[in-house]
Amino acid sequence: MNKNKNYKKSAINTINLQILALKKLKKTIGSSFNKAVKTIGDCQSKCILVGVGKSGHLANLIASSLSSIGASSFALQSASDAAHGDLGAISTSTKKDVLILISNSGSSSELNPIISFAKKHNVPLIGITSKKNSTLHKASNIKILIPEVKEAGEGSLVPSSSLITQASLGSSLVIAVMEYKKHGLKIFQKLHPGGSLSKKLLTSGDLMTKPPFVPENYKMKKALKILSEKKLGMLVAKNKKKHTSGIVVDGDIKRASEKYKNLHDLKVKDIMIKNPLSVDKDMLAIQCLNLMNKKRITSLLVHKNNKKNKTIGVLTIHTVLENVQ
Repeated sequence: MNKNKNYKKSAINTINLQILALKKLKKTIGSSFNKAVKTIGDCQSKCILVGVGKSGHLANLIASSLSSIGASSFALQSASDAAHGDLGAISTSTKKDVLILISNSGSSSELNPIISFAKKHNVPLIGITSKKNSTLHKASNIKILIPEVKEAGEGSLVPSSSLITQASLGSSLVIAVMEYKKHGLKIFQKLHPGGSLSKKLLTSGDLMTKPPFVPENYKMKKALKILSEKKLGMLVAKNKKKHTSGIVVDGDIKRASEKYKNLHDLKVKDIMIKNPLSVDKDMLAIQCLNLMNKKRITSLLVHKNNKKNKTIGVLTIHTVLENVQ
């Protein structure tokens, strides 16, 4: 034991090997990854993950992350336990589970009973391994081949680089499935209601308020009365088709009063800002804040289903700042 040795070089070497492993992994992502995402995303039952050896810990992490985005998942304790009763947790009904097996070698004898069970009951099998000629790779319905990489340390015996590639692939699957399911982010927010994480997931729809609407042909005298009553500092103008045509904020009124002597006789459409910025109700509030700062404005209109001319709410910079910080 050398207590005085500096192990910085060892750490850098380990990190460099892991970086190299991830670069190799990036080159291997192909059509099988897409198939895996769709299979997991379309699963009407559960995703069951099993990892061999150290991969078992990753299976737990991936299963937890998938569940957090609405893809119901869990990991079996170990591959060996699966052969002693845990296979009963796998559904073989019409709405079949999806089985995901993770093994660097893909040839462990522990996998055989699980693979046999999946084949016998037609359970979709996603295999993640680095060996193309392995039992797992050959038996899988969806074959995800990760690169063979050099492990760090003397003799390259301790799983390090291989675990990094498996973890990166797993997290990539989770993010891609969330994008595929589309509603995954909302479910993630629902399942994480507390703390700063929940605040980051608030959307414009969560924080918007219903704005006062006025016809664009209203005289400003009448519009100003509504503005004063609602105390929101803004009005949303609509045309004859009931579509949003503009917005009037306090600043516009101040500038118009300096420019025109007969402000009360003007119509809303004479001073409104046409084609105001509108965001989808599912846009993250923090993104809306960045947009308002970039455009140097203090409010955004909110719409849904790409119908920008049908305003459902308004989001103010003050509301966002109060809720996301």
